[in-house]
Amino acid sequence: MLFLALAAAIITLTSFLSLKGVRNLALMGGLIALLLTALTLVKGVEIKGARRWIALPGFSLQPSEFLKPFFAVTAAYLLTTPRLPRFVGGAVAVALFTVIALLLKSQPDIGMLSVVTAVFLAQWFIAGLNLLLVGVGLAGMAGGGVAAYYLFPHVQSRVARFLDPAKGDHYQITTALEAFGNGGLLGRGPGEGRIKDLLPDAHADFVFAVAGEEFGFLVCAALIGVFAFLVIRGLLRLKRENDPFVVVAASGLLAGFGLQAFINMASSLHLIPTKGMTLPFISYGGSSVLAVSFGMGMLLALTRRRFGGEIR
Repeated sequence: MLFLALAAAIITLTSFLSLKGVRNLALMGGLIALLLTALTLVKGVEIKGARRWIALPGFSLQPSEFLKPFFAVTAAYLLTTPRLPRFVGGAVAVALFTVIALLLKSQPDIGMLSVVTAVFLAQWFIAGLNLLLVGVGLAGMAGGGVAAYYLFPHVQSRVARFLDPAKGDHYQITTALEAFGNGGLLGRGPGEGRIKDLLPDAHADFVFAVAGEEFGFLVCAALIGVFAFLVIRGLLRLKRENDPFVVVAASGLLAGFGLQAFINMASSLHLIPTKGMTLPFISYGGSSVLAVSFGMGMLLALTRRRFGGEIR
């Protein structure tokens, strides 16, 4: 409840920021998140072979969660600011992305790196990236995926198990699919599910499966509809926006939010290889809830109707 109250406060307060305030928050927050992410490689807590968390009194912080919204806004500013030549802003954005990519690769957190990369490329395309360079970027992503498959055993294991059900341990995904089957159309009822006691990370990575068992198909479909509505409504709002910074920044925030939700739900349904990523505002996880709250608050501030314009 404490995190939900804090999340509501963050969204409310952030939504009143000016465009300059959103930019400054992203720059300062992104710098702090970047330094803390680097700190995880030295002082981080290792869980399941990855160093992504910093232990705090009564709380474990995952700084990389905050990189997603803050980098999206920072990259938008660098790609659209008239204060720098376009190639200079683009070069700085690429350099910053490279640093983030190296840190996430070192943790390792390939799923987070994939989301950040996809969002950055989408923003750059919206900002006017040449189609040839778009092709180069997509080829780079494909090459990075192949490299991750061969460099990281856990990535290779997840892909192999996804492609061939006969390989490896399928306990998590089998249990998750069983939960959806148990729930049927209307579910067993709140708190009546049994899979949450058997499924590892049921409170986070597989919370959608728990919802499927306890609340059924109709609630799961409604959840998908809510996420889709938020993303589509936000994109439609940008059609009436003339400020390139607002368009690119808001598009990045929406893309990151939508991708995170898609990856969590698709993993639970065995539509993609499993990946530990929380479902926005649904999964238990303080860092994720706070980071998504900052993202949604900045999105509301960016898309708030303004009269007379604002200084960027």
